[in-house]
Amino acid sequence: MSRSISRILAIVVLALLVGGWLAYKTLSERGPVITVEFKTAAGLTAGKTKVKFKDVEVGEVTKVDIQPDLKRVESTVSMSRSARQYMTDKTRFWVVRPQISGGSISGLGTLLSGNYIGIDPSSEGRKTNAFIGLERPPVIRSDEAGSNFKLVTKELGGLNFGSLVYFREIAVGSVVQYQSLDNGDI
Repeated sequence: MSRSISRILAIVVLALLVGGWLAYKTLSERGPVITVEFKTAAGLTAGKTKVKFKDVEVGEVTKVDIQPDLKRVESTVSMSRSARQYMTDKTRFWVVRPQISGGSISGLGTLLSGNYIGIDPSSEGRKTNAFIGLERPPVIRSDEAGSNFKLVTKELGGLNFGSLVYFREIAVGSVVQYQSLDNGDI
């Protein structure tokens, strides 16, 4: 009788040790959980939408919800452990969708695989777990060379988002944003 009790006790202790080890392994390999706000949830699905950097999956959307003020949506994202050091206020997120602008087409791969969240990681800045998603992908990413310029003019003319900018008849850039000045002055 005491022999069977000691065998049962040994099995229970072994099961607890294995369960504890599995729980520790799962928790130690888990990355940060962050929130990213967007104007709309178009293309975001909990459990399906991935976060990718250079076509490598680094996270997944686990929840999509409307904020209490009904102005934005909040996506909860479970990031991989390797992304922990890049969760700073300089890191940028956006939804990758098919786009046609200025004679160029981007995001065609999403037609088959579905939309995903792109990330421009930065280890610089203050650590955070709450982000505001960009409405358009950044033109210049942190791992690329380039510059942004602000031009002011009285008339917009035929310029639009994506319009090419030329120097000596060579395309050297594109319009990424424009706005009307409130008072109409330069």
